[in-house]
Amino acid sequence: MKFLYFILILLYSANAFCADGGDTIQLSLKDVVEMAKGNSIAAKQAITTRETKYWQWRNYKSNYQPQLSLNGNLPGYSKTDIQVLQPNGTILFQPVHNDNSELTLNFSQSITATGATIYGMTQLQRFDDFDRNTVLYNGVPYAIGFSQPLGQYNSLKWDKKIQPLLYNESKQAYIEAQEQIAITATGYFFDLLLAQVNLKISETNYANTQSILKIANTKFELGKVSKNEILQLQLELLNAKKAVGIAKRDKEIASLTLRSYISQEDDNHIALVVPETISNMSVSADKVLKEAYANRSDAIAFVRRVAEAKRDVAIARGQTGLTASLTANLGSANTASNILGVYKSPQNQQLLELTFSIPVLDWGRSKSKIKTAEANEQFTEYAVEQDEQTFKQQIVTQVTLFDQMKEQVGLTAEADSIAGEKYEIAKQRYVLGNLSITDLSIAFQENDQAKRDYVAALRDFWGAYYQLRYLSLYDFENNEKINYK
Repeated sequence: MKFLYFILILLYSANAFCADGGDTIQLSLKDVVEMAKGNSIAAKQAITTRETKYWQWRNYKSNYQPQLSLNGNLPGYSKTDIQVLQPNGTILFQPVHNDNSELTLNFSQSITATGATIYGMTQLQRFDDFDRNTVLYNGVPYAIGFSQPLGQYNSLKWDKKIQPLLYNESKQAYIEAQEQIAITATGYFFDLLLAQVNLKISETNYANTQSILKIANTKFELGKVSKNEILQLQLELLNAKKAVGIAKRDKEIASLTLRSYISQEDDNHIALVVPETISNMSVSADKVLKEAYANRSDAIAFVRRVAEAKRDVAIARGQTGLTASLTANLGSANTASNILGVYKSPQNQQLLELTFSIPVLDWGRSKSKIKTAEANEQFTEYAVEQDEQTFKQQIVTQVTLFDQMKEQVGLTAEADSIAGEKYEIAKQRYVLGNLSITDLSIAFQENDQAKRDYVAALRDFWGAYYQLRYLSLYDFENNEKINYK
C-alpha cells in the first residue's frame, strides 16, 4: 500500500496531461535508463571512443606482423638543362632528355624479443636516354638484411606489455561510461518524478484549500470562526495557487531536461512510474571489491601506470651510455641493356656495419636522466598505492550507504503513511470545528514533506544502486558481470 498513493498521483497526472493534448507515455526507471544508453549523445560519444581505441589497438598489432610494400617512380621523365662541372672548374649547362623509372618491393619483419628487424628487397631500374637512343637497366635481384640495436630502448617489447593493458582498460571504460549514463539518467528521472509529485501535491492542496475555505465562510456567517481565520485561509489559497504555477514550471523544465538527455523528440507527455526497491538483493563489500578489481578500468590502470613508469626508466637508460647498432645485409646487383641481363650472373654485394656512440664527458647528464626516471617510478608506485586505498575505501563506503538507503526507504514509506493518515484526521477535525487553522496547516506541510521525503529516499536508493554497478561493473540483481556488445 505504500506505493499506492504515488501510483494514484501519477494516474491523475496522466489524465491531466492528456487533457492538454498529445499522448502520454508511461516510463519506468529502467525504461529511461535503457533509452539513455541507446539514444543519448553521451552514449554515442562512448561508442565513438570505443571504436577509436579499437583501431588504435589494431594499429599496434600491425607492428608485429610482416610488412610488404611496393615503392616506385614511374615514370621519371625529365627534359631540362643541368649544370655540369668541367675539368677546368668551369660549369656548362647541358640539355638532358631521359626517363629514369624504378620499382622496389620491400619486406620487413620485427623481432619483439630483441628489437631487431629482418628485411629484404628486390629492385629494378630502367634508364632511357632519348638524346642518344640508349636504354640501360640496373637492378637488385635480391637483398636480405638484419639490423640489431644494441643497448637501446626496445619499444616493441614494452608496447607488448602496455598496449594490451590500455586496450583492456578502454573496453572496461566503455562499460563504465554506460553505467555513468545510467547514473545521470537516474538523476534526471527523479528530478521529473519529484516535479510531477510536487505538481499533484500543489493541485490537491489548492483544491482542498478551496473546499475548506467554503466551509469556513459558512462557519463565519454563523459566527463560529473569526475574520482572521478567513483571511488566513484566503492567504493559504493564494499561496496554493502560486505553488501550482511554480510546480508546473518545474515539471516542464525537468521534462525538457530528461527528454533532451534520452533524445526523445516527440511531443508525448511523460508520466513516470514510481520504482520499487530491490528488497531481495544483498551486497557485501568483499564481493564488490572482488568484482571491482576484476572489472574496473581503474584496476587495470594501476598495473598500467606502474608499467609505464618502468618503461620510462628503460627509455632513459636506452638513451644514455653506450648505444650501438649492428647492420648486415647480403644480396646481388647487376647492370645490363635488357631486363633478362640484370638477372643473369649478378654481382654479389655484402655489408657489415657496427655504429656506436659513447659519451665521454656529459657532466652527469646521463646519470641525472636515469635518476629522474627512477624517482618518477617510485613516485608513481606511491601514487598508485594511495589511489588503491581510495579505490577500496570508496567501495566500502558506497556499500554502507546502499544498506542505509535501503533502510531509509522503508522508514520514509512508513512516515508517509502516518503523515497521510494524520492529514485526513486533521481535515475531519477542522470541519467538525475542534482543530485550529494553524494545526491544519502544520498537518498539510507534514503530509507534503513526507511524500517528498519518500521520493528523495527512493532517489538516494536507486542512485546508490547504480553507483554500486558503476564501481564494480557487476549486476547484483542477476548476479552476473555487466557487458555491452
